[in-house]
Amino acid sequence: MAANKLIITAAICGAEVTKEQNPNVPYTVEEIVREAKSAVDAGAAIVHLHVRQDDGTPTQSHERFQECTEAILKACPNVILIPSTGGAVGMTPDERLDSTNTTPIPEMATLDCGTCNFGDDIFDNSMPTMRAFGQRMIERHIKPEYECFEMGHLDTILNMARKGQVPGNPMQFNFVLGVPGCTPATVANLCWLVNGIPAGSTWTVTGVGRNAVPMAAAGIAMGGNVRVGFEDNLYLSKGVLAKSNGELVDKVVRLAKELGREIATSDEAREILSLDKR
Repeated sequence: MAANKLIITAAICGAEVTKEQNPNVPYTVEEIVREAKSAVDAGAAIVHLHVRQDDGTPTQSHERFQECTEAILKACPNVILIPSTGGAVGMTPDERLDSTNTTPIPEMATLDCGTCNFGDDIFDNSMPTMRAFGQRMIERHIKPEYECFEMGHLDTILNMARKGQVPGNPMQFNFVLGVPGCTPATVANLCWLVNGIPAGSTWTVTGVGRNAVPMAAAGIAMGGNVRVGFEDNLYLSKGVLAKSNGELVDKVVRLAKELGREIATSDEAREILSLDKR
């Protein structure tokens, strides 16, 4: 039975991390494919996708997303791709939404659930922006992954779902904990968030930086799902840079085996997440 299997998402490059921080961070299409394949080969069912220009500049261009998506699916034909609509801090809402303009239409995409501090920056997700993103996903039958960085984000998105402004049940949440300026990565905070989601929902936890492995262990033990990858954490262990996203995924796989959770394939993840058949 797939229901209790662990879905691993690999966030392979993000928009902010650089090769100066870890030379294995991918920028080019070839590098992004390399990192996606390393993660999928290690056990990831989902790749959360940002894209870059060859010099590392983040972009939401649908042409670049199209190029990367086609290349990833050629190497990993069955993987679930979740393009980011968060983009990078400072991008306009229209610019951020361009990642959903690929062909075919993405199965899923992220939808950020509120404005928050993001280190020294402000990640702006106004209510009009969120309604526009929700409407796009309703119209195109894209399942959102609701990104909650703060405790209040959960209540906000549940109210929007009740009003029909964003897709409703079954909902998939990603609780991103440990971003500087946002909700700390503690088991107590994760439990509070998980206890607030509607029946029938699914959830993933993302621990940022040094919180990656502790939050992964908590998510596995609590019956949820886990996201890891260079976007969130560049280190395999203290002071040791990860050589690939696959190394980070493999660490979660080993934890899961120790804690008695089997790993979901991409098709099993589709079943668990109630994705539409296309």
